[in-house]
Amino acid sequence: MNPTDQASKQNSTLTRLDPKASDPHLSVMNYFITGTDTNAGKTYATCLMLEELRRQGIDAVGFKPISCGDRDDAARLAAASGGIPVEEINPLHLKTAVAPLVAGMLENHPVDPQILIDGYHRLAAKHTQVLVEGAGGWEVPIAPNFRVSDLAKALNIPVILVVANRLGALNHTLLSVDAIHAKGLQCAGIILNQLDDELDTAMITNKGLIEELTGLPLIDHLIHQQNFINLEALKKSSV
Repeated sequence: MNPTDQASKQNSTLTRLDPKASDPHLSVMNYFITGTDTNAGKTYATCLMLEELRRQGIDAVGFKPISCGDRDDAARLAAASGGIPVEEINPLHLKTAVAPLVAGMLENHPVDPQILIDGYHRLAAKHTQVLVEGAGGWEVPIAPNFRVSDLAKALNIPVILVVANRLGALNHTLLSVDAIHAKGLQCAGIILNQLDDELDTAMITNKGLIEELTGLPLIDHLIHQQNFINLEALKKSSV
């Protein structure tokens, strides 16, 4: 199902948590959240998005198809999704903190991508909106001949790119956006995440250039430890 058909289907069966708090004009669509690198802030940004969407009355939940190492990110998504069991949010967990392909090899537990795809469809069937958080960056290997980008393609939903704001971010952003488009997917927008309190010249100028260089909306610039997110730009881009 393409993003347009998906949005039409979801809007026709919209379930509100609180009709009085809901925005009837809010465009509801599932998204795949990826990052320019590991620790770019995907979980942080996804949780802020979930909290804001649920505040607006949308039955939004997170989905972490695969986790490696601890399960903290999945637990945070579960809490931000209204307390859904972690097993529903994160159907596949490997204990070794490396790329999923490597973890599967080390633990003699090859990853079956279909488990991840099926887990997404189970959540999407029960909830209005699903935010899927990838593992690491866009091309992290999950299984032989199957990467994070292939999972996003299999789900066929728009992508949101979380960018760690630091020196080199422009290069990482452009490479990631080009790769998303090369996969035939829409990049719905960019979230610029401030990892530190202090700003240097690169961090300051990145914000002004990202929209110009990519032609994509900057959904929000998250200041270090910011506890809210503005999704107005995302709403406009999805109309």
